[in-house]
Amino acid sequence: MVELAIDHQPRAGLALSAALSSGPSHAYLFRGPRGAGKRAAARSFAAEILAGGAEDPDGARRRAMLDPSPHPDLVWIAPRGAQHLVEEVRERVIRAAAYRPFEGEKRVFVIEAAEAMRDESQNALLKTLEEPPEFAHLILLSSEPEALLETVSSRCQAIDFAPLPVAALEAQLSGAGDADEVAAAARLSAGDLDRARFLLSDPGRKLRVQAQERNWEALLVAAEAAGEEAESETRAALEDEASAGIKRSARDVSDEAKRAGRRRRTEILELDLELTAGWFRDLAAVASGAEEVVFNRDRLDALRSQAAALDPASARRAAELVQDTRRRLELNVSEELALEALFFRLEGLVA
Repeated sequence: MVELAIDHQPRAGLALSAALSSGPSHAYLFRGPRGAGKRAAARSFAAEILAGGAEDPDGARRRAMLDPSPHPDLVWIAPRGAQHLVEEVRERVIRAAAYRPFEGEKRVFVIEAAEAMRDESQNALLKTLEEPPEFAHLILLSSEPEALLETVSSRCQAIDFAPLPVAALEAQLSGAGDADEVAAAARLSAGDLDRARFLLSDPGRKLRVQAQERNWEALLVAAEAAGEEAESETRAALEDEASAGIKRSARDVSDEAKRAGRRRRTEILELDLELTAGWFRDLAAVASGAEEVVFNRDRLDALRSQAAALDPASARRAAELVQDTRRRLELNVSEELALEALFFRLEGLVA
């Protein structure tokens, strides 16, 4: 049996190893939280598929493992902005899948953040999923599989990835901060290595302070700044591609950049609300005498100070209010009004 080792994902590793030994399916959906290792697993899996039908297996495997990969039979696409471009999915995956391999016997197509495909792209992909050439293998990666059309996900073999364990995150983050801060980031990230790394950056540290101080105005400013930065970076990247010959209208560039900005702004708002809810959870734990379960381990003194004479039930209720507001923001309510109302209620509850 071919063994494919995937760090901290034994079930996924076992399933993919079995697939390599029996013959890989035509389509897979790697689903699980961000930062769980789906991208690295897809690259390793694709490398083994390509090596299996190559004259020089070691050479094929080595080239496929490079990022970006020079292997002509590995096509890897990721969204440039908030969504995949419809034409890119059509040209680089759907139409390209009909062409025989340039070398070896297999071709592999990886679609990163598959949930970012528009319905038009997903519907266009259906025929390729239903009747793929025998040499083509598709791997879809998704942190939000519920956003995929059922007709797409049902035609893929699902490979589940679990959140990374805290110990694994701490090992990966070693040296990025002091031991207590690293421990806090690992626990607050919900198994997402990318998020944990962000929490150890200067912007991430500022978000944690805002959550601790419950400063909703600063929260909105930080989210707006992050959105503007993402919009600017995406616009510059798309304009560079246009200069290199990739056809894209000025309106397409503007729309994609704006979507990327909105997406990043929403991500920061949601993260700060999750951090705020986590802070209240920790307050409830400290007030109940259960400091051993605290996530914000590097801020125990502040937690003890705020938890003094605090009713644990009030802190738990505050955490519920924060999570409820986070869910309401998904319904496109006014962010400013929702946050102002939230923090007004929080002050009355845990002042």
